[in-house]
Amino acid sequence: MTDMHQPSSLPFSFDPAEFAGRRVLVTGGTKGMGQAIVRRLAASGARVAATARSAPDVGDNDGAELFVAADIATPAGVARVAERTLAAFGGLDILVNNVGGSGASPGGALALDDAQWQAALDTNLLAAVRLDRAFLPSMLAQGEGTIVHISSIQRRLPLYESTLAYAAAKAALSTYSKGLSKEFGPRGVRVNTVAPGYIETGAARAFVERLAAGAGSDYASARQGVMDALGGIPIGRPGLPEEVAELVAFLVSRRAASIHGSEYVIDGGTVPVV
Repeated sequence: MTDMHQPSSLPFSFDPAEFAGRRVLVTGGTKGMGQAIVRRLAASGARVAATARSAPDVGDNDGAELFVAADIATPAGVARVAERTLAAFGGLDILVNNVGGSGASPGGALALDDAQWQAALDTNLLAAVRLDRAFLPSMLAQGEGTIVHISSIQRRLPLYESTLAYAAAKAALSTYSKGLSKEFGPRGVRVNTVAPGYIETGAARAFVERLAAGAGSDYASARQGVMDALGGIPIGRPGLPEEVAELVAFLVSRRAASIHGSEYVIDGGTVPVV
């Protein structure tokens, strides 16, 4: 599948020793953006732990030193990840909370019941809150650490059809992240947020394929329809997981030492306001 707007030089060049010895946890680390983040940080020397509900394919750990199967939308899942990671690494330098998503069915706001709202909050907000609570003590004890929460442009550009609870939870995540940065920045822990737009992950491609099959059209037409529904993407294409990973790698690096309490939008210009 070719795209005239697709960048011609991925992956990017990087310092293979930039994160040497740094201990990292990436949630949702076996697919999509999380998988790209794991690959990027491991390729720069980091010791990476990844977690997801399902294990990666055999022989495909993308450079992760440790994998923990867990559902971090639950307190028990977070406890398992924290216990295994701290036992293996003795602490943590970088936490990237990438887990998120919506499993709600279509139908608009009134179709969302309490269980769907709670699931959206557990996955997109409370997983991050619980993980931070589990790993912040070790970061504070060593006097430094970096946290990145993956939010979404939907926190500013919510869609009502099936993802309103997701959008509201991501808005709460961004607000929570800002409050966390104010409390823990003075103690050496940097906290930032990344808000992706339409990123062409495997899940996104599968969604577009389903749209195309349902409409009797082709992939390119259905993909354009998704972009149109967002109000257009000025660069003419969705983002790539590797591009999100590159932004995260910068934010967790010492190159970004004074970037704190900020949110970085990576959406190809989708959000139409300043």
